[in-house]
Amino acid sequence: MSDALTKHHPDSPNGCDDVSRNDSGNLDFASVLEARLSRRNLLKGSFGLAAGSFMSFGLAGCNDSKSESSNAFSLGFSAVAKGLTDELRIPGGYTFTTLYRLGDPINTLTPSYANDGTDTAASFQFRAGDHHDGMAYFGLNSSGLAKDLSNVGRGLLCMNHENITQIFLHTVAEVGAGFPTASRVVSQIDKEVHAHGVSVIEVVRSGSFSVNKLSGFNRRYTAASDMTLSGPAAGDDLMVTPYSLTGVATRGTLNNCANGTTPWGTYLTCEENWAGYFKRQTSASLSSAKETAAQNRYIGSGASNGSYGWANPTGGDTSGNGLYDRWNISQTGADATADYRNAANTMGWVVEIDPYAPASAPHKRTAMGRFGHEGAQPAKAVVGKPIVYYMGDDSRGEYIYKYVSTQNWSASDANGGLTSGDKYLDDGKLYVATFAANGSGTWTELNIADAAIAAAAYGFADQADVLINCRIAADVVGATPMDRPEWTGVHPVTGEIYVTLTNNSDRGKTGTTTGGKSRALDAANPRYYNDGEGNTGNVNGHIVRIRETGDDHAATTFTWDVYLFGAEDDQFGNTSINLSGLTDDNNFSSPDGLWFSQAVPGLMWLQTDDGAYTDVTNCMMLAALPGKVGDGRTVTVDNLAVPANAGADQSVTSYAGKNATPATLRRFLVGPKGCEITGITETPDGKAIFVNIQHPGENTGAGVIGTPASFESHWPDGGSARPRSTTIVITKDNGGLIGS
Repeated sequence: MSDALTKHHPDSPNGCDDVSRNDSGNLDFASVLEARLSRRNLLKGSFGLAAGSFMSFGLAGCNDSKSESSNAFSLGFSAVAKGLTDELRIPGGYTFTTLYRLGDPINTLTPSYANDGTDTAASFQFRAGDHHDGMAYFGLNSSGLAKDLSNVGRGLLCMNHENITQIFLHTVAEVGAGFPTASRVVSQIDKEVHAHGVSVIEVVRSGSFSVNKLSGFNRRYTAASDMTLSGPAAGDDLMVTPYSLTGVATRGTLNNCANGTTPWGTYLTCEENWAGYFKRQTSASLSSAKETAAQNRYIGSGASNGSYGWANPTGGDTSGNGLYDRWNISQTGADATADYRNAANTMGWVVEIDPYAPASAPHKRTAMGRFGHEGAQPAKAVVGKPIVYYMGDDSRGEYIYKYVSTQNWSASDANGGLTSGDKYLDDGKLYVATFAANGSGTWTELNIADAAIAAAAYGFADQADVLINCRIAADVVGATPMDRPEWTGVHPVTGEIYVTLTNNSDRGKTGTTTGGKSRALDAANPRYYNDGEGNTGNVNGHIVRIRETGDDHAATTFTWDVYLFGAEDDQFGNTSINLSGLTDDNNFSSPDGLWFSQAVPGLMWLQTDDGAYTDVTNCMMLAALPGKVGDGRTVTVDNLAVPANAGADQSVTSYAGKNATPATLRRFLVGPKGCEITGITETPDGKAIFVNIQHPGENTGAGVIGTPASFESHWPDGGSARPRSTTIVITKDNGGLIGS
């Protein structure tokens, strides 16, 4: 979830998986605007009047029965100050405890974690993985045997382990020898593979929460676990590998970032920056133009050994079942039955896990499309209407998607587990968003029946091909490239959709960027600036907000605005950067995690993954009470430093939500050094929240791993300990609602 702006190790394993590979040349908003209106009219302000009229007309009377903020709730804590200390800081009157750290055992047979690199690879199948990320709480009944979604004291916590920090998994001697990608030790590879994936753990509250190591629900899914391919792309020729000659199964889930839940009580884990893990040949040496186009769009054109070299164990792959060869997608055999050229096609999906069914295999839901899934957040399920999910593709210049089920929701499916998933998530329509310069937008279905898709130069064979290569299909229909779409969230009262756009160092650049095309400024991605520290583009990110037409989540049109623009301390007076009027109590950079409380309707939590502001503060979490689309104003963003040939006007018209105040946006938490704050869930009563602190101390270099005094962080254990990704539980000392 990190960009080139980020100073710590990016979420992408090779440091570049979030780089745009979108060479589509799709029009950005400024290009659309130029086609409709002259620069002269813009300068005269006529468009501003037109836009204001549109927004007023489009939103008149919307949600009239709801208050503007949709909240009776108010924030009741003092804002936490920014800071750079190696500690976790929360408001007075609150307490946090550590629950689940990297390496913690999930049963009584696995020994305590040594945290010095000596813990075995095999043991990591029964330990907490690394880089804790998205998670969700699922209640258990008091006996711990069955589902009870209302139980606040006993439940199952499903949690993603997105990536690893290699130097903290291995011994000093191993780290000192380096990690050459040309040849890797099998035990090192296995440990790294098992440290990825998902945890399902039972947590019980007795005073504070703890992990029940005796629970039969506890388990790990890793990058080696058996998975079922499900939906329209299952069984397609592009899914065939030596592991599954019929293309209906694969091994592992990878780079699991954000998440989602279902109305039938299952967990959705989402595969984000998976592409860089694979060894590959140059696209120029592939056997067909289609394969070249697909690899260039998803993987890249150059040869690579893969970010961690998992395809290259010393002595070759002697597993007998392609356990390591599967990471090599080079065309070494006669066809897909003889090599793993299609292995990458089995990654990049939304994966459904039933936390209450330990023996069930996770299902990769191919109807929801293959890309860098940041998450999959549902709209509220309504009987008689489709199930709808919103999803972001986390790379520079990528798109926002939604999925609409064919079947309408029936409450009788509430306990159907993966069978309900088969019904609603294997059969539906995948849409991509195009944002118009006047504040409206369109969802376009990605379907082989679309004339443009059917006639595309890529040559789609069928709907399975469209879903496997939906980025290419989205290029064809002219979707709007965005500034790294990350987490999505649906307001439980207004039904409006929020998408974090973390940052984009390519926005406003000229010429050919790392990913191919330059990205002009546009109304939904309107900022280019230099932060004075060598960072340019949309440095601090923003959050776009969508209201579906008629408040119908299955609608194909919408209106939008920008809820918040991130900004730093030194931008307080710059109204073309600090467009949301942020103050010392609530300014932030690089919004990433975004999640709405279900216990406290209207309370939103915002988490950051930043590198541009880390000279001033560690990453943070804020509490917000957002309003609704159209509650703000039309703004003119004067991007005076934009290169002359950037392909966009320096002045861009956009739409900003109502300015934030400490009453509606307030900093709640600041993490330890080098961390990202990501992942949040709550007990059903809203009186305990679970928050993940990912990769503290990540900026420690391999050259000082043997010198604990040189570690960037020792959190959470302190002393000379290696830092560990950790889940914490926060409660209010008086037992009240969190945030009140």
